[in-house]
Formats: sequence, C-alpha cells, structure tokens
Amino acid sequence: MKKTAIAVATIMSATATVHAEPITIYGLINVSAQSVDEGEGRFSELKSNNSRFGLKGDYALEDGLTLVYQLEWGVNVSDSSSNVTARNQYIGLAGGFGEVRLGRHDTALKMSQAKIDQFNDFEGDLGALWKAEVRANNSISYFTPVINGFGAQLTYILEDSADAEDAYSAAVFYGDEDLKTINFYVSVALDAEVNGYDAMRLNTQTKIAGIKLGAIIQRQEDIETGLKQDGWLVSAAYPLGKTELKAQYQTLEDDNAFSVGLDYKAGKNTTLFAWYSSFNLETPEPDRNYLAVGIKHRF
Repeated sequence: MKKTAIAVATIMSATATVHAEPITIYGLINVSAQSVDEGEGRFSELKSNNSRFGLKGDYALEDGLTLVYQLEWGVNVSDSSSNVTARNQYIGLAGGFGEVRLGRHDTALKMSQAKIDQFNDFEGDLGALWKAEVRANNSISYFTPVINGFGAQLTYILEDSADAEDAYSAAVFYGDEDLKTINFYVSVALDAEVNGYDAMRLNTQTKIAGIKLGAIIQRQEDIETGLKQDGWLVSAAYPLGKTELKAQYQTLEDDNAFSVGLDYKAGKNTTLFAWYSSFNLETPEPDRNYLAVGIKHRF
C-alpha cells in the first residue's frame, strides 16, 4: 500500500509539473525617510514610493496565440490606512499581430515617456506638475509588433456610464527605451478625453559618452475650462562605478521643479538613494521642497 501511494503521488506530481503554467512573482519595496516643507513648516515622514507586488505569466495556445496576464497591486508599507491598491491588471492575447490587453492599464501616452523621468515614483515625478499620467480602467490596449525599431500603442477607454464619453490614447515610437540595442529613443503621443484632459507629448532620449540625456515637451488642455498649458522637461543621468548621479528640471507655464539625486547599487537588486526636490509654484499652492534618503529592493 505504501509503495502504491508513493507511485500515485509521484505520477500526480509529474503531471502537475507538465501542465503547470510558468508564473513570475515579482515586486518592488521602495521606502524613504523624508524631510518635508510644503509651506506650513517642516516635518519628517516615512514614505512608501509606489511599492508594489504582482504576478504575471503567459500560456501557449493553439494557432500561434499566447495568453498573457498580469495582476499587480500597490502596497503602502509605511501606512496601513491605504495599504493595498490596484495597479495594472489585465488579460490578453499575443501573436503575429502584436498584443491586445483587456483590463486596467497605463495609457499609451503615459508609457511613451519610457525611462526619461529620472525621479519616477518620487516627489519629483513628472506627474507632480503635469496631467496625463493615467492608469485607465475599462481599457483595451493594443501593441503593434516592433519592426526595425518602429512600433505603436493604442489605448481605448470604454465609457462606463450613459453620460460618459469614450476616450483614446495613442503613441508611436522609434528606438530602444533601454538604450541598449539602439542608442536612441523618440516617441510622440496624444490623449483625447482622458480623465478630462486632451494632451500631446513629444519624448526623446539618447546616451552620449555614457550620459543619459532626455527631454519631453507637453501641451495639455482642460476640456471643461478650455485652459491650455505648455511645459517641458530635461533630465540627465551619469554613472560613476556603482553610483549614478541624476538631475531633472521641469516646467508647466510659470511653475517649475528641479531635482538632484544619486543612486548607489548596493547589490544586484538593491539600491540606496538620496535626492532633493524643490517646487517653485506661481499658483495659489505654496512652494515646497523635499529631502530624502532611502532604499529600494526588487524581487
């Protein structure tokens, strides 16, 4: 009886292995200790900078198709009041035609910036001044195949009520956002009726003598008020051994922000960082500045 049970267990285990889907579990824990002045006196805080975890995978189907999926959540590791939030979550199909994703997803315009924003997820994130950084619910995303470095993305956001309007986001690009296979990246993108705004964005990045240089130009319009605003951003990152020095400057009409910082590669997946960001605002909002040190780890 014992030998029979062992044999059955072995067969079941082998069968489970054969039919198991490859699933990747991943995450990012990103926490900083910050000194903050937002116009009402300085204070200190511990900040979870878009820490996240998720799982993703793919599964081969018939007729050359592949099922793709991702479920990702944001985690606030410093405050339990808003501990878990939804991020990109979708299911889709990939094949020779490209890839289609159904669910919640970053818009084409948001993704068009690639890795130009050197202070993404921090206070100096370009979304602090600009609109159009949207993760859209009820969306269908389409990615074309990349041919000779050229590709495109389209986001269609379905109306979710009788008084809502469908919205669109689209982008075309050339190059490599990682600046590895092609030492250049450029894209142009637009939003129509996305979260109450129309927007256009031109992005470019390159690497010269090891220095990453990036620039973005954006025009945004509030659909309800008709207010149009223009802004631009420039960024740079320079590696020095295990350390990378970073700087960024951004405007929106008379508002501006600048950030400087450094990353230290403490391990394959672990980075220690420090940065300073300052906002000079002509709006009724007071000027503000932040000084932070922290650690981030990918798994």
